[in-house]
Amino acid sequence: MSIETTPLSPLPDELDSPRSKLVYLSLATTGGATLDELQNGLDLPKITLYTVIRSLRERGLVNQDGESLTLAA
Repeated sequence: MSIETTPLSPLPDELDSPRSKLVYLSLATTGGATLDELQNGLDLPKITLYTVIRSLRERGLVNQDGESLTLAA
């Protein structure tokens, strides 16, 4: 059995915390998610996710459209 993988671009240098890297990689591999999906998939508290997502948005790495979060182009 062969598993196909898609290579990811290197992580941005601005990602300094393990949690921000985890959220970034999760969004990169899934193509986007809601806060609830991230919470369930990563098993992180919502308060932690709010902080991480705010930081990623301020750095221009993540876009938010309503409840949907995606990586910035």
